[in-house]
Amino acid sequence: MKNPISIDAIASISPLGSTAEEIWNNYLQDSHHFSRRTTTEKSRWAGELSEDLDNQLLELQQEDSRYRHLDRSVLMAILTGRRLKDEPGYNNSNSGLNIGSSRGATELFEKYHKEFIETGKASTYSSPTTTLGNISSWTAQDMQLEGPEFSHSITCSTGMHSILNAIAWLESGMRDNFIAGGSEAPLTGFTLAQMEAMKIYAQSDDEYPCRSLDMEKQKNSMILSEAAGLMSFSKNPSAKSQAVIRGIGYANEELRHGASLSREGFCLQKSMKMAIKDTSEEIDAIVMHAPGTIGGDLAEVNAVKAIFGNDQPAITSNKWKTGHSFATSGILNIQMAILMIQHQQFITVPFSKFQKKPRQLKNILVNSVGFGGNAVSLLISAN
Repeated sequence: MKNPISIDAIASISPLGSTAEEIWNNYLQDSHHFSRRTTTEKSRWAGELSEDLDNQLLELQQEDSRYRHLDRSVLMAILTGRRLKDEPGYNNSNSGLNIGSSRGATELFEKYHKEFIETGKASTYSSPTTTLGNISSWTAQDMQLEGPEFSHSITCSTGMHSILNAIAWLESGMRDNFIAGGSEAPLTGFTLAQMEAMKIYAQSDDEYPCRSLDMEKQKNSMILSEAAGLMSFSKNPSAKSQAVIRGIGYANEELRHGASLSREGFCLQKSMKMAIKDTSEEIDAIVMHAPGTIGGDLAEVNAVKAIFGNDQPAITSNKWKTGHSFATSGILNIQMAILMIQHQQFITVPFSKFQKKPRQLKNILVNSVGFGGNAVSLLISAN
């Protein structure tokens, strides 16, 4: 990148909470934020929002008649947008907006499809409320934005791809400010059953059911969670910037099947190499995608070894604590990186063999990779 991009503000809602202080305090604890959720008469681990956030979503849904039929993923994005507007570094209403989602309106889609199968009729609301564009369009309406707004889906790296789009708009000169992020509400019976069918979902009742970055695990241990996260960007970093993006990387690799990722993590190798190619400074740490699957964790670790050799940065992950929120996971990873830089404290995975701690936290690489062999890496640096 020729010029750094300023991260002016960030807001999120997740199993970790919704304020920077609350989220950081939860990162400091060696405990996970999962609970048992029963859907389709089966109990599974899941990362759920708190009761307080649930109540806020309910109040939001009831405050406006237009919001009554919106999917949970859309309501989560709207609530997060309101929180972003309250952040000191938030810019203005001329911002563009790109919110991605891997699953989209999953809850409503399942509901309306079930009704159609049972009655042969579709609800009047079924089409407008299940289109992916709802997430950005309704959030833009609520935030009273005047810039362009759009949504997209690129599996688990969707949120990070939203940031790539934001940077492209800023560097083109078409916008001075841009908001990007993801929203995901995947804790539905069909979605959870899909993950189980792929044999990647956590089944253990161990102290830490998601074993992200446990390289000795014998079973896959991914756990889904719901979360939304938005970030506001501009071209001119200032003293008020939360952090800056100094490098971007993106890559694909050849597919063997729809969910494949090479053992060597070739797409991650290429994206990381691209993200750090213009920096001569030391990479202090990497926030890994590390979903808790045997193959996914191994591929990413192998990619790090291929790029950094024996001089590997400290590595960590948050999915053992928060779960995998698909599109939003990359946004939560960036937020974790920013908080570690601000507090100058590295958060390790308690049960992982990777316990190396950096002597400073100035430059942190953040990874995201999704089904389809696509990866995004961003270099986040102190302002």
